[in-house]
Amino acid sequence: MKIEIWSDIMCPFCYIGKRRLEAALEEFPHKDEVEVEWKSFLLNPEMKTNTDQSIAEYLAETKGWTVEQAEEAGEQVTTMAKEEGLDYDFSKVVVANARKAHRLLQYAKINGKGGGLKERLFHAYFTEGANMDDQATLINLAKEVGLEEEKVKEAIQSKDYDAAVNHDIYESQQLGVRGVPFFVLDQKFGVSGAQPKETFIQALETAWKEQQDKPNLKSVTGDENGAACDLDGNCD
Repeated sequence: MKIEIWSDIMCPFCYIGKRRLEAALEEFPHKDEVEVEWKSFLLNPEMKTNTDQSIAEYLAETKGWTVEQAEEAGEQVTTMAKEEGLDYDFSKVVVANARKAHRLLQYAKINGKGGGLKERLFHAYFTEGANMDDQATLINLAKEVGLEEEKVKEAIQSKDYDAAVNHDIYESQQLGVRGVPFFVLDQKFGVSGAQPKETFIQALETAWKEQQDKPNLKSVTGDENGAACDLDGNCD
């Protein structure tokens, strides 16, 4: 069974959703027969990298909040992440365009390192304050998961991998995805948002039992309001 996951590196709920899915897989008796593929999704493809601006200032500017409101929202998400064993530090988060990082993820995926790099980028962004638009930073992170430096340099600038990013985004549009994380199990069942572990367990069991020739995509989410980030810049 295959699970495809559309997500953006800078979506806080995507990392939380990753942990919840992993927890569900640990309880799934067929976990060794599950393949996970990470798909690119850019919440703000036109974002300008600005290392002098805090993420709270950026959110205040783009969403019409006060900086204090943005910081409070960050604290709430930090608390949610901590429940999944994640240590977010929004004071370190860098305002940066993530397209280079997504090109690199496409390269890592075809070289069997997609999952490892996704995890490393999430941790680097939300905990360490890494700049996802900085080539040297991305190269170092990629080398940590076993990718070759020269190949990584090529991938970051590659039109082919940029096209792969755009193809993933196109696929998400065909599915009607408006927010991430978005999970598709066995090309049949959709789970939207960072749902509770129990919802993922239900989805896994349902998809496993009903393996058949690609019917229409069905929703098996237990909560229509699963935490997610959408194209309008809302993360809730």
